Amino acid sequence: MDRTRTDAYLDRIGVPRPAAATDDALRALHLAHLRTVPFENLSVHLGEEITLDSDALVAKVVERRRGGFCYELNGAFAALLDALGFGVTLLQARVAGEDGGFGIPYDHLALRVRSSEGTTWLADVGFGTHCHYPLVMDERGDQRDPGGVFRVEDVGEGGPGGGCGDLLVRRDGVPQYLVEPRPRSLRDFEVGSWYHRTSPASHFTRSLVCSRLTDDGRITLSGHTLTTTAGGERIVTELVDDADVLRAYDQHFGIVLDRLPPDPAAAQG
Repeated sequence: MDRTRTDAYLDRIGVPRPAAATDDALRALHLAHLRTVPFENLSVHLGEEITLDSDALVAKVVERRRGGFCYELNGAFAALLDALGFGVTLLQARVAGEDGGFGIPYDHLALRVRSSEGTTWLADVGFGTHCHYPLVMDERGDQRDPGGVFRVEDVGEGGPGGGCGDLLVRRDGVPQYLVEPRPRSLRDFEVGSWYHRTSPASHFTRSLVCSRLTDDGRITLSGHTLTTTAGGERIVTELVDDADVLRAYDQHFGIVLDRLPPDPAAAQG
């Protein structure tokens, strides 16, 4: 990205241009991204094309004021970090399932980020409810975060779901995903993105979500249900009219739509 587009991205997330690619700068960028750019799968249900190209992803986040799912959010964030002087590597991960297994290869896109201070981070602004700040990739003890207690564990030969050299990320003791440390490119994630956009088995085709972190909790819109968590208190509001839902997308997420995406949960129910 050129300087003008980089500044536009920084303006989108409300962060001034950092003087250097430091640890603190990365932490500030990571948190700001989570608070301003929603995790959402509206394109899947609106029939919009999803192109895994850095320019297209940045255009969606910055110019169209939208969010996306992991491939889009972390793909765009990688372009921003690279423009700011961080060393960025795309990593493929497999998401942990409730059955104890793991999802398909290229199920998830995460980022390995190297700061100017020599720290290697695992950054992820595309996993919904997760860590607020990037995790130190080489740390094997507990990492306390406002989102929970995280651990990055080495997976040895015969370890759960992965090969030797993979890393297992846990949140509050529960497996979240397996990361393979081999560098990848955006095009490598095309099949995973296609699967999650089209497969009836994908949770992205079976549910509708738009969610972002707030200063004191999280706000999520799923179909006509608006859920706000603040200070540990959870408030669920059912929006009756379609017009109310469209206003909620605009008011809470800055997303202006001319029509509602169909809600697969409503169709099933």
